[in-house]
Amino acid sequence: MLFVTLFVFLILIVVAAVAARGLGSPAVAAQLRKIAFVVGGVVVVLMVLSTVTVIKAGHVGVVDLFGRVSGTTLKSGLQVVNPFARVVQMSIQTLEMKETMEVPSKEGLTIRIDISVLYHLDPEKAADVYRTVGEDFVGVILEPQFRSITRGVTASYEAKALYTSEREAVAKLILVDLKQLVESRGIVVESTPMRQLTLPTKITAAIEDKLSADQESQRMQFVLTKEKQEAERKRIEAQGVADFQRIVTDGISDKLLQWKGIEATQDLAKSSNAKIVIIGNSKNGLPLVLGDVK
Repeated sequence: MLFVTLFVFLILIVVAAVAARGLGSPAVAAQLRKIAFVVGGVVVVLMVLSTVTVIKAGHVGVVDLFGRVSGTTLKSGLQVVNPFARVVQMSIQTLEMKETMEVPSKEGLTIRIDISVLYHLDPEKAADVYRTVGEDFVGVILEPQFRSITRGVTASYEAKALYTSEREAVAKLILVDLKQLVESRGIVVESTPMRQLTLPTKITAAIEDKLSADQESQRMQFVLTKEKQEAERKRIEAQGVADFQRIVTDGISDKLLQWKGIEATQDLAKSSNAKIVIIGNSKNGLPLVLGDVK
């Protein structure tokens, strides 16, 4: 370690300074002592600086003193530590692990799936993770558990469901199961988005054909419903016309027609147009208009 190296170097400088006193020339001895003093001062400063460490943003420091891990982690920033201890910095930022795997479906089909897991290390459990698992906790805990759970969840769903509406449900179920297994070990899982799912070509074509047929069936159902509504509208309209004609027909009588004829005769008589009007010749006595008189 740096501190130990500097400490040994400082001892060697002190020994050299003491040995310089035995030299024959006092001037040379004095010059060597000055050099040893300057170098020793620099070494002391470096030794002091070696007790200070900087924890990067988004990280915590785990203190390992000769194999004994401190339960208290160091926060980001400038920290004073035991110069004999080793500080291991572990990221607590959100990280993404991408996986591309072949998974089974309920029917036994093999599906290619591209899926990710977003996670971060629990800062309060970083020391426990380092002590029990080590720095490669992703490869030891998260990765194998993620693969196992993903395969187990997809095996309970049909390929059609994975390809269409159930993708979000599958991703949520993977997230719940993964959380139950790894969060107690200090790994916080945020989400498990499914990026892409690829089925065998024939299966994909069959599913797309069925979806297309379903869409066409729904379209035809809409057309039939619309036509039925239009037919009902026309029936109601025709019924209204028939009702109007029946009411009008029932309301017309011979006496009403005669009265209307008399009113028309009176209007013709008052008109300034010269016409020949014959009254009373017809069966019902209505006026007969022959034409204009020139």
